[in-house]
Amino acid sequence: MTFSTKTFVSAALVSALGAFSAPASAQTTATPWELKPDMGYAYDKEGKTFSYKMGTSNAGELLKGAKKVPKGTLFFIGQNGQLYMRSGPYLEGDGKFKFGPDQ
Repeated sequence: MTFSTKTFVSAALVSALGAFSAPASAQTTATPWELKPDMGYAYDKEGKTFSYKMGTSNAGELLKGAKKVPKGTLFFIGQNGQLYMRSGPYLEGDGKFKFGPDQ
């Protein structure tokens, strides 16, 4: 199976996006993603997400052209169903999520 670099980098974090698609009122605190080192996460051309059990025999090929995701990156699904990423502040000075539900 061949992964494109852009697909893998974006998709490595997609599996946990379910937390963002849940109703805003249901999520009151931040929860850590549970990504596993032996898994690959994909976001395909149709916008579907998948997870794959990975092996180690071709790990070098997988890393060719891959890019590290910068710390401080926020991933979210827009109203149009498209996956987005945003670098930059997403927390208020008091640690609250800047883009949380209106209160």
